[in-house]
Amino acid sequence: MIIAVKVKTNAKEQSVEKKDNVYVVRLKNKPVKGRANKELLEILEKFFKKKVRIISGFNASVKRVELL
Repeated sequence: MIIAVKVKTNAKEQSVEKKDNVYVVRLKNKPVKGRANKELLEILEKFFKKKVRIISGFNASVKRVELL
């Protein structure tokens, strides 16, 4: 299953919420040296209880993520 994810970095708290067909994920890390992407994968794996991987949008705020 492939989902769209909107990432908001440098937030005070981590959160995941669904708005329309897009998941909005707030991350504590800044997008430096892949730290935000790593944090995103960890949060989504806990949220969905599945392995996940980023398909596209590695350097963008809107990403396509596959649930494995």
